[in-house]
Amino acid sequence: MGEILALVEARLLTALGEPDARAAVTFLGTDRIEVLRFVDGDVVRYATLGMSAQPMADPTAVLADPVKGPRAELVLSVRAGLADTDKVLRPLAVLAASPQVEGLVVTPGASLDVGEPLWPGAPFSSVLVAEPGGLVEDLELDAPMDPVTFLPLLPMTHNEAAWKRVRGAQELQERWLSHGTDLRDPLRGSVPLD
Repeated sequence: MGEILALVEARLLTALGEPDARAAVTFLGTDRIEVLRFVDGDVVRYATLGMSAQPMADPTAVLADPVKGPRAELVLSVRAGLADTDKVLRPLAVLAASPQVEGLVVTPGASLDVGEPLWPGAPFSSVLVAEPGGLVEDLELDAPMDPVTFLPLLPMTHNEAAWKRVRGAQELQERWLSHGTDLRDPLRGSVPLD
């Protein structure tokens, strides 16, 4: 487990540079989750470290495979200086612990909700899990282990989350794109949904 996390951290540092801060959260009955903060000009990126230590298991499986299964970490990018986004550390750790706590398998297109604003005054309590491979490349592990994917998180307003449940992730992403929505704006309003 420690060896995997060392490789994951090395991949994050290669892709994002040195973190300027890190915090650790431990929930009862779970492994420790760290959140690393990277500053890149006017963008702050928060990346989890610890979610990939164990493969995510199908909650309907009788026994969880300790080796095989998808592994992932979460990455959130927001514009710096517009809101107190550092308070997202605990909600991000909660999302990263959800495979261990709730038996979730986090995949692109999924919605994750923390039930409270992601940071003080945020119009978002949920995120859309986007496709990996853009910002941080997948990390191949020795067979038979699955690679670690780095899943970008896109904050959703309550209206967008409700619309996504009805129309699907693809349509919501197309709506954001067609309206030129700045998904890194920590204070943005909901995209027009007609």
